[in-house]
Amino acid sequence: MRSTREPDANHSMINNGSGLKGTRSVSVRARRSKQSGQRSGQRRKVRRGRWRVGRADVSLTPSAGIAAVAEVDRVLGLTATLDRHLPVLKQRDRGLTGGQTLTAIASCQLAGGDHLVALDRRRADAAGQELEPVPTPASTTAAGLARRFTAEAFTGIEAAITAVNARALGLVGQVRRTAVSRRVTLDIDATDVEVYGRAKTGSAYNYQGQRTYRADIVLWAELGIPVAADLLAGDDDPRSSVVALIRRTHANVLSSLSGRPAATGAAVTKVALRMDAGYFAADAAIAAHDLDIEFAIGVKRNPAVWRAATSVPDHAYVPVIGMNDTGIETGSRTEVAVIPYAPKGWPAGITCLARRTRIPADQISRDPRARKRRTIPKDQLALALDGKVDHAYGYSFILTNRPVHTPDHPDCAVDPEALAETEYWYRHRTDIEALNKDAKHGAALRHMPSGDTTVNQVWMWAALLACAISAWIQELTGIDRGNGRGRRTITRLRHELINIPARVTHPGRTTVLRLPPGPNLLQTVLPRLQSLPAG
Repeated sequence: MRSTREPDANHSMINNGSGLKGTRSVSVRARRSKQSGQRSGQRRKVRRGRWRVGRADVSLTPSAGIAAVAEVDRVLGLTATLDRHLPVLKQRDRGLTGGQTLTAIASCQLAGGDHLVALDRRRADAAGQELEPVPTPASTTAAGLARRFTAEAFTGIEAAITAVNARALGLVGQVRRTAVSRRVTLDIDATDVEVYGRAKTGSAYNYQGQRTYRADIVLWAELGIPVAADLLAGDDDPRSSVVALIRRTHANVLSSLSGRPAATGAAVTKVALRMDAGYFAADAAIAAHDLDIEFAIGVKRNPAVWRAATSVPDHAYVPVIGMNDTGIETGSRTEVAVIPYAPKGWPAGITCLARRTRIPADQISRDPRARKRRTIPKDQLALALDGKVDHAYGYSFILTNRPVHTPDHPDCAVDPEALAETEYWYRHRTDIEALNKDAKHGAALRHMPSGDTTVNQVWMWAALLACAISAWIQELTGIDRGNGRGRRTITRLRHELINIPARVTHPGRTTVLRLPPGPNLLQTVLPRLQSLPAG
């Protein structure tokens, strides 16, 4: 007799294919599905456990982007230009030249090398050596060659870099070439490189008690290229050697650009110079004036300049360019005015600018070591700290020979637009601070690898050359904004371009880079560089 029991909650009606309806347990199906999943998971775990490390593939390289460095060397003739300007290091014509040594160390630093021994690791990359612009020397060989560099060689490096800049300008667009050639702005700044151990010859303790070298660097601001440098001891005053630095750089720039109107599109019409208060000296201003250089130099705060600043009424200040909206939330604003200050011994016709920033009293630190407190006059600082005023002004001062007055006015009144423009131009002196940071944290200027001063100076120049190569790559391939701005740091360029892994293959007597899937800059940069003629 057929059962008439209704299916309970654990059963469901199914069609068994014969037109008759039956029941099947849902819990049974769920249990079977769970057991099947457990068995497949066990099988997957077993497969994962079978991975093993195979034989090393010598056709793989972790830094395929070095091919872009080799292309820049081909296009600009970097190594050849260095060799033309450097004296011969060895009597026998074998091994590496001075220019090849510099290029090899700079290429190593671009790939992330931060010690001389990193050259040995680059040398061990067999596939990567096929892409290098020059053969990578052993670390001991590089140190031995670096010790042979002389003062004449370091001067030759400066001349070579400026000549390569002229070649690079001949490859960019007409608008960019004309804009750069009409005006050359030189920024000079020093940065300390901390070292350890008494064996570091040429180092000394700076004012912070650190044993350091002091790299005194000149930057061509429009191109973003370092063009000159000195390596000083940590206690050396950079003002003692800045006059010679200015004259060398000025001569190199003019000789390489103004003598080649066909390559640059226009002769250099003006050279300008920007330096901070660390170079506040009449000798530097006189040297710039004698060379017909427009200059702006920061002023050390002294009683005379403080008295001049307090004598200027509030209505003489005009707002600066580009900072009108920066202090809306904090209540601060920045203004600039001309003050009656002219130190003795400086060239005639200079003007002193006072830039002041309104600082709310609650934002003034009570720590006596705070740098912002030094910019505030002592009487204003005391009133602000006591709560008797709601704000104070922080001052900085600039001496310049740029025209900021109206020439046609009978009283030679101050031109507000020229005044604000001069302050805005000087404010961009911070470009060289970005270069110093990139040379330290992108390249390897954050330390010195040897106890020999000459080797360390070569290492410094290799770091600056790495910064220059980075700028040249981005300038020639158009991956920046086209005006020297918006460029990648070396750290970012290393991640997106230099350290791209690839397999180097040679089908049909050609070299092919097999890159990993996904976007990278090498696919964009390399074809653009290869389309340019050799230098």
